[in-house]
Amino acid sequence: MNLRPDPGEYMKTQGDRVSSYLASVFADNEEPAVLFEAMNYSLLSPGKRLRPVLCLAAARTFGVDEQTVLPAAAAIEMLHAYSLIHDDLPAMDDDDLRRGRPTNHKVYGEATAILAGDGLLTFAFEQLAKPLAVDPARQLRMLHVLARAGGPYGMVGGQQADILGERQAGSAQQLQFIHAHKTAALIEASVEIGALFAELGEDKLSALRTFGNQIGLAFQIKDDLLDVVGDPEKMGKSTGADEKLDKLTYPRLLGIEQTDHMLNEVWQSALTALDDAQIDAPLLVALADFVVRRNS
Repeated sequence: MNLRPDPGEYMKTQGDRVSSYLASVFADNEEPAVLFEAMNYSLLSPGKRLRPVLCLAAARTFGVDEQTVLPAAAAIEMLHAYSLIHDDLPAMDDDDLRRGRPTNHKVYGEATAILAGDGLLTFAFEQLAKPLAVDPARQLRMLHVLARAGGPYGMVGGQQADILGERQAGSAQQLQFIHAHKTAALIEASVEIGALFAELGEDKLSALRTFGNQIGLAFQIKDDLLDVVGDPEKMGKSTGADEKLDKLTYPRLLGIEQTDHMLNEVWQSALTALDDAQIDAPLLVALADFVVRRNS
């Protein structure tokens, strides 16, 4: 019987590993210098690196060395960093702080922030398309998975629905759509891409997608809760942003107590997906627990 690993230690070790890799991607003398500086400002900012770490953990679960997976994990973080830059823009969430620092557009201006996001988005696919120690058919599938998660059927569609939900009464169905696309899609893709480094059957890949999807929903529900009850100092950003924009969130729709209950139901659903497929994944379970119990 495997003992559950320490998720905090794994997050720290592998998060640092991802950060070191990301710091080596762009050379110091790249031009135009301000563009690469703005890209690195967000890409290398302090953060949990949850998505790339989940990618590494999924691969490790099936015996794949994390070093092999680092290029793909880095591509996922690039796409995530782009989305944060654009989400923070005045036309979107109009945030001043991200991870305890001024947002990209506050430092470099809106035009450069938009281009920095565009640069990270497109380079993510260049990064994932590089030669990898994996069958070409599975690498092509990874590219498809990432593109689907980042586009109109994933994050972009979720962001649009989120904007449309501002200052609207909304419904649980509408909110589910927003969370599933804006947040859960990329976390689901992170787990699937990591798993694609191993030779797994479709039944196990399907279970891992469900696990990733439910953990993604849990992550966003927890974010909604923390925006109401979290400590701004620990979170590195202001709380109450959702209320200021009158966003559609579970606390607004259901109240804090019922939202907390839903968080635990989603978490259990993620674990059940692994159990039903007879996937022994103590590391993924520990990281799922981290997502639910975190305070930032």
